[in-house]
Amino acid sequence: MSAPSPAFVDRLRTLRRQGARGYLGARRNRLLTGGLGPVPATVVLVLVWTVFQILDPRFLSPRNLSNLSVDVVGTGLIATGLVFVLLIGEIDLSVGALSGFTSALFAVLNVHHGMPEVLAVLLAVAAGCAAGALHGVIFARLGVASFAVTLAAALGWSGLLAIVLSGSGTVVFDDEGFVATLTRYHFGPPAVAYVLAALVTGIYFLAAHQRSRFHRASGAAFQSTGGIAVRTGVLGVIAFAGAAVLNAYRGLPLALLIFLAVVAALDYGLRRTSYGRAIYAQGDSVEAARRTGLPVVGVQISVFMVSGTMAALGGLFLASRTSTVGAGSPTLILLVNAVAAAVIGGTSLFGGRGRTWSAMLGILVIQSVASGMALLGLQGALQITITAGILLLAVIADSLAHRPHLALRADTRA
Repeated sequence: MSAPSPAFVDRLRTLRRQGARGYLGARRNRLLTGGLGPVPATVVLVLVWTVFQILDPRFLSPRNLSNLSVDVVGTGLIATGLVFVLLIGEIDLSVGALSGFTSALFAVLNVHHGMPEVLAVLLAVAAGCAAGALHGVIFARLGVASFAVTLAAALGWSGLLAIVLSGSGTVVFDDEGFVATLTRYHFGPPAVAYVLAALVTGIYFLAAHQRSRFHRASGAAFQSTGGIAVRTGVLGVIAFAGAAVLNAYRGLPLALLIFLAVVAALDYGLRRTSYGRAIYAQGDSVEAARRTGLPVVGVQISVFMVSGTMAALGGLFLASRTSTVGAGSPTLILLVNAVAAAVIGGTSLFGGRGRTWSAMLGILVIQSVASGMALLGLQGALQITITAGILLLAVIADSLAHRPHLALRADTRA
């Protein structure tokens, strides 16, 4: 998120000096400017897990949670790329169709033309990146609305998917090859999952402590050591509990490890680099970003490239689950789930608010609903209805949080 204005910071400090009432006012203002974040999604996730565990004790079993950790990866990667586009206040409606086309491209190159899997994967991901660049250029250079560009692209990639698979309908690739291994391999030794949990916890503590020292030295608001310790402790409990659950079944899934690594790397790029700050700045105001000399056009093209690349990568993980690619892939449902994952997790449709971890949390909610309903033997149509309801609530919450956000920013500028 972009840094708050000096006037806004002064106002928060004044409110805090007014005691408990002022502190509550400061928290309210921070909530209004920062949105609800991941809190609603976390509450929904806890409720979903509680309800399904009561209805079916198998829901929180190590086997089901391990399968769930792999099921979230494909759509989660697509949603993570979509976060970049949403952060500048735009939308990419092509990710579902593009993921289907690029996975079909991989399968045809590998099975029908004998290309090695790794090379076919690289070409498929490169095709997704190039497609995203094309969408970005049309949007940023020609001024066509992102909605129109990507809607037309979705139709185009769906047509190309049918053309690529023409005559075969469905392509089955090696179920013991590189792509299939992505979602089927597990690190069996328990030490692997526990070492990862320790690394995640330790890195978080060191990063938070270093950031607090920097803020304290610069005179900015900083988090206390006690607060850092509490957050680190909570993260550690979650990480080690997750490792224990995964080890109780087959160990740490390779797909989950890749997903976490990609999300963490993209999150670092968004929050700790000038490129990420330029994205958030443009989400707050394109004109302000342009006046400050930020590369607006370049950023706009790049976020669509990230979205296209992640769509291709996510499509490969989805294909990996069944070792097949077909023309009848539910690309529309995939698009809805990807958008829902990003928004439910806390990314704003109005731009300027959200993180890559939002997509991970959101898709965990959606896939948990799907997993629970599958265990109960309920129809998939009901899952779509429930997902739509959760998405609607998330959009309403985002809209309500956005209105006072604008009013408060206008007030601080006065």
